[in-house]
Amino acid sequence: MSNDKAPSPHRGTFTTTVPGIARIGANRELKRAVEAYWAGRTDAANLKQVADSIARDSWNQLVRNGFDSVPVNTFSYYDHMLDAAVMLGALPPRVASITDPLDRYFAAARGNDTVAPLEMTKWFDTNYHYLVPEIGPETSFALDASTVLGAVADAQALGIPARPVIVGPITFLALSKTVGDDAEAVSISPLARIDELLPLYVDLLAQLAAAGVEWVQLDEPTLVTDQAEGLAGLAERVYRALSESTDRPKLLVQTYFGDARDRLAALGRTGIDGVGVDLIAGSADSIRDAQLTGKHVVAGVVDGRNIWRTDLHAALETLRELRPHVGSLAVSTSCSTLHVPYTLRGESQIDDALYGWLAFAEEKFAEVGALSRALLHGEADQEPQFTASRTALLSRTTDPRLHVPAVRERLTGLSSSDWTRADAAVRREAQDAALPLPILPTTTIGSYPQTVEIRRARSALKNGTIDAATYRARMEQEIAQVIALQEKVGLDVLVHGEPERNDMVQYFAEQLDGFAATANGWVQSYGSRCVRPPILFGDVARPTPMTVGWTTYAQSLTNRPVKGMLTGPVTIIAWSFVRDDQPLAVTANQVALAIRDETVDLERAGVPIIQVDEPALRELLPLRTADRAAYLDWAVRAFRLSTAGVEDTTAVHTHLCYSEFGDVIGAIAALDADVTSIEAARSHMEVLDDLNDAGFAAQVGPGVYDIHSPRIPSIDEITTSLREALGAVSANRLWVNPDCGLKTRRTDEVVVALKRMVAAAVAARAEVAAPVA
Repeated sequence: MSNDKAPSPHRGTFTTTVPGIARIGANRELKRAVEAYWAGRTDAANLKQVADSIARDSWNQLVRNGFDSVPVNTFSYYDHMLDAAVMLGALPPRVASITDPLDRYFAAARGNDTVAPLEMTKWFDTNYHYLVPEIGPETSFALDASTVLGAVADAQALGIPARPVIVGPITFLALSKTVGDDAEAVSISPLARIDELLPLYVDLLAQLAAAGVEWVQLDEPTLVTDQAEGLAGLAERVYRALSESTDRPKLLVQTYFGDARDRLAALGRTGIDGVGVDLIAGSADSIRDAQLTGKHVVAGVVDGRNIWRTDLHAALETLRELRPHVGSLAVSTSCSTLHVPYTLRGESQIDDALYGWLAFAEEKFAEVGALSRALLHGEADQEPQFTASRTALLSRTTDPRLHVPAVRERLTGLSSSDWTRADAAVRREAQDAALPLPILPTTTIGSYPQTVEIRRARSALKNGTIDAATYRARMEQEIAQVIALQEKVGLDVLVHGEPERNDMVQYFAEQLDGFAATANGWVQSYGSRCVRPPILFGDVARPTPMTVGWTTYAQSLTNRPVKGMLTGPVTIIAWSFVRDDQPLAVTANQVALAIRDETVDLERAGVPIIQVDEPALRELLPLRTADRAAYLDWAVRAFRLSTAGVEDTTAVHTHLCYSEFGDVIGAIAALDADVTSIEAARSHMEVLDDLNDAGFAAQVGPGVYDIHSPRIPSIDEITTSLREALGAVSANRLWVNPDCGLKTRRTDEVVVALKRMVAAAVAARAEVAAPVA
């Protein structure tokens, strides 16, 4: 057996840390404070008090767990990439006239009546959304280190061993976009301007050194991707330059979400002092191959993205094996705990067996601490924690909910016909005959505003102050109001508005076998938007219909067609914490069969259009190009399995958003949906060119109203968007709709925006029908 006793860490290094921490607050304090500020119910001083309290509580929690290096500057009012843009003087010129810094910040994030916001897309392959910095010819980088220095000073005043965390220069530019009127200039990657940033980072490091900072962390998750060519050489050049600065703290370059491979070796050849590695998504072999014997390695052996308890014995063995290959070693999570809930405390509705399998952020901090102490003092020093880990692992292997024979037999009994429908042209002809619609038909994506009354009714049902019949009556009242609103606005295809749904994934998870819901398992999705991902722990099946009653009730109130609204299998697993004991493809097919049962029941109930949303299709796309074909194959097959049970006359719609779609255009076509609605408002219809280049021939609804901003577009703006769309898509293929569901908007905003959208569609129809002079 390996010797449990470790040598003392190198002087000036640390043993126990985490790359980053959540910032919304254990009870979503930030969400409430920020939204109160936006609504004018509180001021900037009160908002800062809440922010300071959240950061201080998180730092103290890590210290209590024995962490000897604490990440600071991880807090954000909205998004860390936006924070980096502010620090580097890279906000778009359109917000420059806003004099108040906080209002200027939020205008870039959300827009306002006169300013369009930055684009938003997914942070690598997670469910977090970041704001995309814009780098144009007028961008003149300039350093403002006040926020970073303020966080350091606050932590130091509390005696916190602070390690400021900053987005690294490669990742900042790689995730930005070039903007401008010159098409040739726009085609050049922002990375071409890396040399303009390096002096700013040198200056920043000097200021941090002067402030007494011992270590600084530069986050470079781009180094685990294929996002740009020559990343190994670029990483070596950039970090050789930064490490040669004579006036700097120790440099830790942190990677996560994958295996940095040859980029680790490149970093090892520079003068940086440490590297952070994800040993859940990556491999310890890369560390061995990189010759890091002179570096401090922060080993992410506890999963920072999923919620399963760590196999402490296996993690400790990995750490022991790494010792001869590194200069010194610290224990950490694989990435920031931004992606998991705060704590299991209070989750009393989770059964004892499942509870024992789980570890949220607080529990992960304890696991990191236990592993660090075991590495230093031997496993026996942490025997209770290791025993609990072994017990939980054994319990998962024997629980019957994880292997349900009926579910397994149904999967093995599938044939090739279960994944296919008739040719798209045949389906279009049958659907046009069954349900004639005007040219440029108008619709919405699904959800309508979740009003205070809806939330109160849901809470009252939960705490038992109203019964199920009263709750249903109140939801039916909401549905009736939404149907009446849509008829008044003039939409062609209606939805029931989803008042009964707390979340587009959680709603289904609460009705499917194999899932569990949390009471307070909130994580940040973007800005003040938080979600409670369900836990997919066992084999999945649908006991009873989930949406049929609500949809048929809505259809009974109108003569216009009502879409049935479902969430697709890939999105359900992407937005859940998913079991890690079988391939994702198997789990996706189990969910797909449950959704298939629902589509068939909706069709039998007379629903003519069924929308199966897959906004997360790109989210799970592997970060390395070589791994993508296999993922897209099973993801597409899962969607088709979920939708191929209906007749040709039933139109299958899907919806995608939050993404840069170029990498998955072929897969979007392969979904074989009859209509695809897609986010396009912030990107000005750019996605349509990608679709055309890929030979996409189905109907499409590029969004013309950005619902993630309070800004309501004018009729002229929407008309212009439709003209741009008609320049790329024939009128008989084009639908008119918002970017996404309307859940987060106010009803008064929605009414105005939809009226303008319909007016623009009517005007566009007239232009299309007008004879050419």
